Amino acid sequence: MTLLEGCIGVEDLVLLEPLEQESLIKNLQLRYEKGEIYTYIGNVLVSVNPYQQLPIYGPEFIAKYCDYTFYELKPHIYALANVAYQSLRDQDQDQCILITGESGAGKTEASKLVMTYVAAVCGEGERVNSVKEQLLQSNPVLEAFGNAKTIRNNNSSRFGKYMDVEFDFKGSPLGGVITNYLLEKSRVVKHLEGERNFHIFYQLLAGADPQLLKALKLERDTNGYAYLNPGASRVNGMDDTANFKTLQSAMTVIGFSKEEIRQVLEVVALVLKLGNVELADEFQANGVPASGIRDGKGIQEIGEMVGLNSTELERALCSRTMETAKEKVVTALNVVQAQYARDALAKNVYSRLFNWLVNRINESIKVGTGEKRKVMGVLDIYGFEILEDNSFEQFVINYCNEKLQQVFIEITLKEEQEEYKREGIPWVKVDYFDNGIICNLIEHNQRGILAMLDEECLRPGMVSDSTFLAKLNQVFSKHDHYESKVTQNAQHQYDHSMGLSCFRICHYAGKVTYNVNSFIDKNNDLLFRDLSQAMWKAQHPLLRSLFPEGDPKQASLKRPPTAGVQFKGSVAILMKNLYSKRPNYIRCIKPNEHQQRGEFSSELVAIQARYLGLLENVRVRRAGYAYRQAYGSFLERYRLLSRSTWLRWDGGDREGVEKVLGELSVSSEEVAFGKTKIFIRSPKTLFYLEDQRRLRIHQLATLIQKTYRGWRCRVHYQLMRKSQILISSWFRGNMQKKRYGKMKASALLIQAFVRGWKARKNYRKYFRSEAALTLSDFIYKSIARKFLLGLKNDLPSTNVLDRRWPAAPYKYFNTANHELQKLFYQWKCKKFRDQLSPKQVEVLREKLCASELFKGKKASYPPSVPIPFHGDYVGLQGNPKLQKLKGGEEGPVLVAETVMKVNRGNGKTSSRILLLTKGHVIISDTKNSRAKTVVALNSVAGVSVTSFKDGLFSLHLNEISSVGSKGDFLLVSKHVIELLTKMYRAVLDATQRQLPVTVTEEFSLRFKESSLAVKVIQGPGGGGNGKLSCKKKGSRCLEVTVQ
Repeated sequence: MTLLEGCIGVEDLVLLEPLEQESLIKNLQLRYEKGEIYTYIGNVLVSVNPYQQLPIYGPEFIAKYCDYTFYELKPHIYALANVAYQSLRDQDQDQCILITGESGAGKTEASKLVMTYVAAVCGEGERVNSVKEQLLQSNPVLEAFGNAKTIRNNNSSRFGKYMDVEFDFKGSPLGGVITNYLLEKSRVVKHLEGERNFHIFYQLLAGADPQLLKALKLERDTNGYAYLNPGASRVNGMDDTANFKTLQSAMTVIGFSKEEIRQVLEVVALVLKLGNVELADEFQANGVPASGIRDGKGIQEIGEMVGLNSTELERALCSRTMETAKEKVVTALNVVQAQYARDALAKNVYSRLFNWLVNRINESIKVGTGEKRKVMGVLDIYGFEILEDNSFEQFVINYCNEKLQQVFIEITLKEEQEEYKREGIPWVKVDYFDNGIICNLIEHNQRGILAMLDEECLRPGMVSDSTFLAKLNQVFSKHDHYESKVTQNAQHQYDHSMGLSCFRICHYAGKVTYNVNSFIDKNNDLLFRDLSQAMWKAQHPLLRSLFPEGDPKQASLKRPPTAGVQFKGSVAILMKNLYSKRPNYIRCIKPNEHQQRGEFSSELVAIQARYLGLLENVRVRRAGYAYRQAYGSFLERYRLLSRSTWLRWDGGDREGVEKVLGELSVSSEEVAFGKTKIFIRSPKTLFYLEDQRRLRIHQLATLIQKTYRGWRCRVHYQLMRKSQILISSWFRGNMQKKRYGKMKASALLIQAFVRGWKARKNYRKYFRSEAALTLSDFIYKSIARKFLLGLKNDLPSTNVLDRRWPAAPYKYFNTANHELQKLFYQWKCKKFRDQLSPKQVEVLREKLCASELFKGKKASYPPSVPIPFHGDYVGLQGNPKLQKLKGGEEGPVLVAETVMKVNRGNGKTSSRILLLTKGHVIISDTKNSRAKTVVALNSVAGVSVTSFKDGLFSLHLNEISSVGSKGDFLLVSKHVIELLTKMYRAVLDATQRQLPVTVTEEFSLRFKESSLAVKVIQGPGGGGNGKLSCKKKGSRCLEVTVQ
């Protein structure tokens, strides 16, 4: 039950909640980021390529998984391989392991791991070890000739492989058979930029010794060969030289002779040199275009190497013989046709060489006919492909995947149905997408796409890809899973992604658009008879054996089967093989396009999950009961949840399970009781059981801890009690001894005190009657002296701002201490004042007056505190005209500054100079310095000012004064705090009365015979800069806004 204990995410996607594509991808990502690359879907293994070596393989892990069943340990490819091998060995069931996924997903590595595990756990012995070694060594040979570097993968298998490993009744390997599917032979002559040809070409050039290269007439530089991309000759992490030595060693282990190895390499060299054969334009005598060899050196070297007349090879490359029952016609080929013939020959030579290698390996590892055997098949085949440009190769690959999906669904449902029947559980029909209609669309013998393609290839007359597409459009115009431009137009649909030469099939994994260009040529896969005959004439044994149809005695005018027919037949045989075995599935996923470890692209994985049908797999698996387990294992895990089964249960396993579920009140619809297993419908029910088990374990752990602690405390108490009795007996004796000693000493002391008392009683007359008062007075004075002397050494600083004072040591000194603090502070203040000059005293008095008037009332007061009052802000000393205004008897000018006078009629402002003397307020013009208004201080009735940061104030005058009859003044000053403070002090000195200073936002001004209401408001800026704007509201109201 490790699937439910301490796992990262969900280890079996059958238990995933909620069952959605997004949650499935997130679960895979969570496990991948934590280093868990394997996940189950029932008995299906999902493997995410880590692009690094993980410490989860090797003999230690093989031994670990060999001893446990499928679900007892974390998901692993060894677990699946172990189940397959044990079923084959113990239950006599033929097995098949299907490994699917796109290029770069790790299929080849997965197949190696499976074979490594099987080789490690099966029997030992000289013959067995030899067979195991041959089976394992077939991988390097097939990888060298069948793998290549692509944009997506540095070691991509460019063919499908199915290996049947055969075992005896003891489970020891006897041999095997390898079947290959659809080698990508077009890669021999053409591949994308950044990709490589098959590994063998680079391994041969890099690893062969100089003598071998000379014998093969090759140069080590890969840039000298047209069939090899010059920019991608090396692959990071791949040593072609070492791999070539590994290849030679593997071929020797399998059983290839040195002569056979030499002949194989000569055929490889032939393919390389064919790519360097350059063809040139020529013309026949009648002007018909023809072709010829530009440089005969390459043809001559090929002829010398394989024992072939170079003239014969040149004729076969540049001409074609059309043969009927009555006559032969030789037709010259133009350059394009000759290049096609050359590339077709190279592809066919390499493809046939690869098939020969597979057959040769099969000869070495085949099993004798007389032995009874069991079979385990391993299928490593390309996954579903959707490229930007999908051609014939993608079409047949996706057809194969459709068939594999059909097998998976049918076999999975069949296994489920058989298990239900075996356990006596009623079978409920499962709704799922049956892709049989898509398979039928492709493979139907009369009306399938492959049949139409063959029919078009064999039809006389003008045949092209366009006529093939037109035929498809005619036959499948109303098919639900077929689309093309013609069918879309007929249904009035517009799809710019659908080309005129394309058709689309709605596969189980999504819609795929195929381009029909080259479908006819690739299906025909024709090699001109002249080339076959030329190859057969070669003196090279291996090359000659690859072209048996070139033998004139076996010449046949019958057309060879097309590629589509051959592949369809191979798939049919494969399907028959799979249906005869118990399948095990490994779904390989590529986490990113850059082959970087730790990088997980959710979009890319989601596409692959859809191609692999993972969500459909989970749904099929969960269609009935999501979880099932044998009664014994289930009871062993959950018996602690019932009082009836815990601690001991003597009844049957099924009855125990029924007791547990009955006491937990699990719905009868959620469970079903089979003959040997309990079936649980919903993962939520299983998670509920796990939650209850986790809670119960916590309770039991608490009970165990409590019992153990009680036992430990009791034992400890008994030991302590014994020790205490011993200690207390000794202690009591010792204590009594000490007590006796103390009693004796106390008796002597009492006797001494009594004798002293008697003596004092006799001589009391010699003591003074008021000795106690004298002593107490002495003690008090001593304490007071100590307090005062301590206070002397702990006095605070003489800074007037320092209010610290030490606390009194005793409560009865609190009053005195407080008075001393007050005296000390007054003394500090007097000392500070004595140090000040008269001018400084006057400044402080002005600041004190400003504080009393405006502190806590006006917002502009706090910023003015640290700024000294200057008084002169207009340069009075340099302006004689202004000096004359104050008169000789006024004394010095207290304040001289420029103010703004607000017009009471329209709210406009004008600049004025205000002079404050000891007796008058003088308002003059700023231009000619003439006095506009002179107001005696005894005529000033009061001042109104706002609480904002503005400088607006109103000067209220007495009505009886000559100036006051004109009305009050509304002024704006930048130094309103200083101006009003000095005006307040000047009025007090001049009239012996306090000037009323009112802080308000609404006040009234006398204006001639009437009055004007002034309302000051704060603008949206909060009044931070103190700017004013005045606006007349009617005839009797002026609104001032502080910005």
